[in-house]
This record gives sequence, C-alpha cells and structure tokens, in this order.
Amino acid sequence: MEARHLRYALALAEHQHFGRAAAALGIAQPPLSKQIADLEREVGARLFDRTRRGVFPTAAGEAFLDRARRALTEMAAAVTDAGRAARGETGRLRLGFIASALLGPLPAVLSRFGRDRPEVRLELHEMGTSRSTAALIAGELDVAVGLGRPRGPGAEELVSVTIGRDDLVAVVGTAHPYAGLPSVSVEQLRRQQLIVAPGEDEPTTIAGLRALFGEDSAALHGATVARDVHTIIGLAVSGAGVGLGPSRMTSVPRKGAWFCRVTPRTSLPDLVLSFAEDDGSPVLTAFLAVLRANCPEAGASLDRRLGPGRPPERGPRER
Repeated sequence: MEARHLRYALALAEHQHFGRAAAALGIAQPPLSKQIADLEREVGARLFDRTRRGVFPTAAGEAFLDRARRALTEMAAAVTDAGRAARGETGRLRLGFIASALLGPLPAVLSRFGRDRPEVRLELHEMGTSRSTAALIAGELDVAVGLGRPRGPGAEELVSVTIGRDDLVAVVGTAHPYAGLPSVSVEQLRRQQLIVAPGEDEPTTIAGLRALFGEDSAALHGATVARDVHTIIGLAVSGAGVGLGPSRMTSVPRKGAWFCRVTPRTSLPDLVLSFAEDDGSPVLTAFLAVLRANCPEAGASLDRRLGPGRPPERGPRER
C-alpha cells in the first residue's frame, strides 16, 4: 500500500464518481478503478459501494478513510519536519561557557540565533574552560566557549576560533587610592590585597598572573578568590582589595567601580569557541552561520579552516 492509494480513495470518496475523481487526480478512469480494486483486495474488505447514484464508502470504507486522512496528514508533517531539521530549524544545541563570555560577543550571537531558530532548544551550561573542553571531547556538548585553545587528548579533533581578546585590568572602589588613575603598575599591585578568579577553573589565566607577578608572589598566595568577574567587581567596590580580570569586565555597569589599565600591558588568553570537527549537524551549521555574521574575525578563521561558508564535515557525531 502506497500513499497514492490513500489519495485515490479519498478523491473517490469526495467526488463519488470514478470519472470525476480520475479527472481531479489527473489520471485516466480505468487505472483509478484498478487501483481501488487492488486496494480493496489488499485491505480484504469492500471499501466502496458502486451504485447508479454514485460511488459511496461502505462502513469499512469510512473507517479506512478516517485513518487514511490522518496518515496523509502525518506524512506531510513528516516531510515538513524533515526539511526543517535539515535546515537546522529544529533540534538542540548544547553550549558550555565561562561566565565572562557573557560580557563579549556571545549574548548577541545567542540572541540572534534564538530569533532565527526559535524552535531549536538551547541547553546552556556555565562551566570552567577545562570542564567544558572535556565535555566537548566526550560528546556531551556541541559548542564550548572558554579561555585559550583546548588542550589534552582529543583536542586535536576540535575546531577552535577566537571570538574575543582581552588585556588585564584592575578594578577598585571609588574610595581606594588608585581610583581616578588611568593605570597601575605591577609593582603597585604587589603591595595590594588582590581579588582573582579561581585558578582551578581557569588555569591559563592564573598561569599568566604567576608569570606576571612571579611564581612565589605573596600577593597571589594571599589573594581573595572570587567566583566570576561580577564577584570580583563587587568585592573591589566593597573595599576588599584590588580586583584583577579581563578588560571586557569594564562593560559591567557598577556604581562605585573604577577600572585601571595594568602596566606593562598584559594580554590574557583569548576567548575561544570550539566544536568537534566531525560534527556536521544542521543546528551547529546554523549556529556557525550566525557566528560568522556577528564575529567577522571568527568567520574569517572558520573560512580559512573549513572553506568559505562551508559547514563542518559530517561524521560520527552527526545527529
């Protein structure tokens, strides 16, 4: 039994005449009569009564036609759903990110992607860089945003592009002696109570601070550890010390906060977006298209790695 048999039966029930039904279907009457007879043999019951007044469904025919209508509706919906999934309009995207990524281009990318693909389920997980890298390699995430290029076994199978660059800045409350200064030196910071992000979550950042202050720096050993940039700023405004963090945290509006450049200029690890090279899912492809549109530098990197506008290769992770 094929879909055309269902359409033929429904057309005959609607027009109640073989000739009119055949004309509506765009076929000759004899083939329609044969197809209906074949259908009745396959079903094992007479579906239509042929009378002088016309052709009418039997009780068995009414039951069959009810299911046939629903079956054709479901088949049409299946075709529609398949097309939407192939275009990345449905499905899910699992993304892990560090909190400070929300101060960069990530919100604009997520906002546009959500508008363009409202029926894609976004599963967002805040986590440290090392954790999100491990989850991405294990196939538990589709995209990870963290600090620096992913490292460790399996990282060579990932595509990584820079979506943000940062320098080290200091933040103090307006009552602090450094408030009003355009910059502070590392030597000045050595004498302060520092507030930093946790090294176990962002090892590349803490490694950079150790290189800047010295491996055995008393300032770092006695530093207050804050969960994220918002906490760093809040503690600094409260007078708990001098906060150190990425320059993108200057975009956080906070009354009573003063930001200073750190001299010498100290670059922090890039904000990097990564995904599996063999993931050719349409949802990821759609997400990368939005990334290209919002982050030209990242788009250029993707084009160099994958080819202009080209999605990742389809592979074992295709969903």
